[in-house]
Amino acid sequence: MAKISRITTQKKHTDRYNIFLDDGQKETYGFSVHESVLVEHRLHKDMELSEALMTTLIKQDTFHKAYSLAIHYLSYRMRTKQEIRDYLARKETDDDHIDAIMEKLESHGLTDDKQFADAFVRTRMNTSNKGPGLLRQELLEKGVEGAIALDAVGQYTYEQQFDKAMKLATKKRKTTGSKSFSSQLLQLKGTLIQKGFSHDVAHDVISEIQDDKDDDAEWQALVTQGEKLLNKHRIKLDGFALRNKMKEALYRKGFTIDMINQFIEQELDG
Repeated sequence: MAKISRITTQKKHTDRYNIFLDDGQKETYGFSVHESVLVEHRLHKDMELSEALMTTLIKQDTFHKAYSLAIHYLSYRMRTKQEIRDYLARKETDDDHIDAIMEKLESHGLTDDKQFADAFVRTRMNTSNKGPGLLRQELLEKGVEGAIALDAVGQYTYEQQFDKAMKLATKKRKTTGSKSFSSQLLQLKGTLIQKGFSHDVAHDVISEIQDDKDDDAEWQALVTQGEKLLNKHRIKLDGFALRNKMKEALYRKGFTIDMINQFIEQELDG
């Protein structure tokens, strides 16, 4: 059985104490503990420590270190329960300690996945162009239960979705000007769905944009695409074969037959 010979305060961490032991022959450093462990067990000079008690002290201090890590991790922002568990696991915390830490955090009201999910969705609604589907997926990836995630994205109203999706579609249209109007609409709808907006919202946004078709812009887009195709195919094709190839290619790009014929007559017959 060892006896405590000295207790000193650590220089960098004044709430931690170094315990030195005397085994009857010489003094050696034993271990360190947090102030709470020191007080709980009333550690003092000349106190005798059994192997079992030292094991208990070290185990309690290890738990306190891990709990402090969790508190520090939570100090930056809210976390899901799964995020905290994963963080502690990365810090090589014992599974038993992780369970106990989660219970302690929950008892102090420091873990609440519903509160996290609601706050997460509100923030993303204001700071991103993502729809509810994508936000729900992000919550699931953070370990939030499906029912809680679904309930959280429910605060994303149809009107908010429509406005957000319309702004995104309007912005994206500026980068697709060289494509046919129908191709633009198809691409925009795909983008909105990929961003997590529902098919209904995407459909309604596209339906409204359809009324904004600009014939002059459509003709310019066809000319741009058509000239590229002509430069590509007229090297090997001419006559009927070239006409047919041009019609097929431009039609697949979403241009109308009337506009395609007008372009071909202008470029090949003019």
